[in-house]
Amino acid sequence: MTKKQYEENLNIPDGIQVTFNKGVALVNGPKGELKKNLFNPQITFKVENNIILISAPNLTKKSKKVVNTFKAHLKNTFKGVVEGHTYKLKVCSGHFPMSVGLKGNTFEIKNFIGEKVPRTVNVLEGTTVKIDGSDVIVESIDKERAGQMAASIEQLTRRPGFDKRIFQDGIYIVEKDGKELK
Repeated sequence: MTKKQYEENLNIPDGIQVTFNKGVALVNGPKGELKKNLFNPQITFKVENNIILISAPNLTKKSKKVVNTFKAHLKNTFKGVVEGHTYKLKVCSGHFPMSVGLKGNTFEIKNFIGEKVPRTVNVLEGTTVKIDGSDVIVESIDKERAGQMAASIEQLTRRPGFDKRIFQDGIYIVEKDGKELK
């Protein structure tokens, strides 16, 4: 009994060039260039006529999951090099007037719950952080970097042991890549 080969097709949008070299995808677009490690010895990639053919030799649940995961990662890189990824955070200060700012390559929060020493985090390479009043906007062509930077900023104001319903001071993610959070 022979197992069937599993294949998925992914169309490459206009203005994007994709090359594969030993499991590493190099995606070029109008906003920049992204490298994505998609190495798996069972999975092969082929680019023909603006279509990426992702295939696995055996049709198993695991190979199907890996192929579809790689397909999702490639879609995210396509969106990143064309539009970019944006995360929005909201500064909430109810008890103490908290201020946020950028000093070079460092994001800084001053007077969080009355602390004298500012809390800081370094801005990741390839991401930009903008402060617009009480909004913090994180942008990048790499979705993972944008998400990590937004999470790092949110974690700066984490207070374990306090009830979030009462002590609402902090910086919270309100929009993840165009999807509003409730």
